[in-house]
Amino acid sequence: MATDAPATAQSDATQPAAAHPDVDPTTRERILADVAALRASFDAGTTRPLQARLDQLDALARGVRAERSRLVAALAEDLGKSRTESAITELGVVTAEIAHMRRNLRGWLRPQSFDPGALLAPARGQIRREPLGTTLIIAPWNYPVNLALAPLIGVIAGGNTALLKPSEVAPATSAALAHLVRTHLDPAWVRVVEGGVPETTLLLEQRFDLILYTGNGTVGRIVSRAAAEHLTPVVLELGGKSPVFVDEGTDLAAAARRIVWGKFTNTGQTCIAPDHLMATPRTLTALVPHLRRETLALYGRDPRRSADYGRMVSEKQFDRVLGLIDDDKAVLGGTATADRSARYLPPTILDRVDWDDPVMGEEIFGPVLPLLAVDGPDEAIARIRAGEKPLTAYVFTPRREIEERFAEETSSGSLALGLTLAHVGTPAMPFGGVGESGTGAYHGRASLETFTHAKPVVRKPLHPDTLRLVMPPYRPWKKALLGRLFR
Repeated sequence: MATDAPATAQSDATQPAAAHPDVDPTTRERILADVAALRASFDAGTTRPLQARLDQLDALARGVRAERSRLVAALAEDLGKSRTESAITELGVVTAEIAHMRRNLRGWLRPQSFDPGALLAPARGQIRREPLGTTLIIAPWNYPVNLALAPLIGVIAGGNTALLKPSEVAPATSAALAHLVRTHLDPAWVRVVEGGVPETTLLLEQRFDLILYTGNGTVGRIVSRAAAEHLTPVVLELGGKSPVFVDEGTDLAAAARRIVWGKFTNTGQTCIAPDHLMATPRTLTALVPHLRRETLALYGRDPRRSADYGRMVSEKQFDRVLGLIDDDKAVLGGTATADRSARYLPPTILDRVDWDDPVMGEEIFGPVLPLLAVDGPDEAIARIRAGEKPLTAYVFTPRREIEERFAEETSSGSLALGLTLAHVGTPAMPFGGVGESGTGAYHGRASLETFTHAKPVVRKPLHPDTLRLVMPPYRPWKKALLGRLFR
């Protein structure tokens, strides 16, 4: 999120507060028992052997396959996702991540040698990947399978235990995830807690060895404050107003196709969705027909009837995004066909948007794409630099020098040149934000690095005792020698 104001943009959801309703005694006892059991299991060394980690990753893969129909049905109920979209953006990402991790885990865990230096010679050093302990994953509602299970893969690969908290805003998917975990995974490794604010607040009062939260900046601050009580490290996957710049000379038809797909997938409820589009007035005039045409090609004349177009997750989110639409500026969509009872908002494009319009005051997190005129790359870069650092930024240009300028002169969690959205599907790329858009990263090797500690192990034989050189007493000859060594 770019600001604290739209606290509900990425999560209606789990927003723990200092004062909260108490969890009922039975649930409280079960949650505390789950945390204690996971910590006892880690302390017993259950999760340390490599083969045990691989076996649990296999169990997760089997569970995803076995529960595929249940998960797809839940995603359709919560978010209106089609079977194909769920396969691409949710289940497919998870299974690819598991396969990538299994192929590489043994090599990534192999100790890395380093030279401790001449002063310690003779000596040898290694960097070993050490599990952190018991972790807490607080998942969001917008990609409720992907963003719950993808970090879990790294937790398991790192040799940790995990407590998974799905989002109650996607209740059908939360229940399906709970069933998957309880049916297919070893409770010595992973347990799940469902519920809302009271349950999450109780969890945050417990000591974990790492907390991963995906959501918005407001709740991210609450999570960070709670974690600080135990000096627990946090990984925060947040969001922001991810910009798109379309340069003059770009193939506008091809760019428009990728932009509208990235924007309207999951009904715009994507943390890395293009938030707004910048181009010169001349380029915008030429681009609008392409944006309209490509949206029509994807979802038809009536997206409400399209099996591939989703729904807002809740009436609360519907109302929030609806309030950002100025029908006078809509060149596609608008409020006329919106249906609150069905949580349907049409793909909407707003032209001639001003920087101080309400739609630019928060992360949109819905199917609304504002178009803003800039003088060119200089102003686009300046606008990005003037705001909070986004989770990603998108650039469409035929000029390599412009690509390099955005790479060098702007800061974002990632930069995608010539594409939207798809780049986060590769397990080879660390996914994470910077500044207001988050801290820490995961996917592939980055997951293993995030969910382990790089522990240096240094070995030095007792003889010859070369360390006597740096020990008192410091006689004149020794002072002279050390003076040369440490000058």
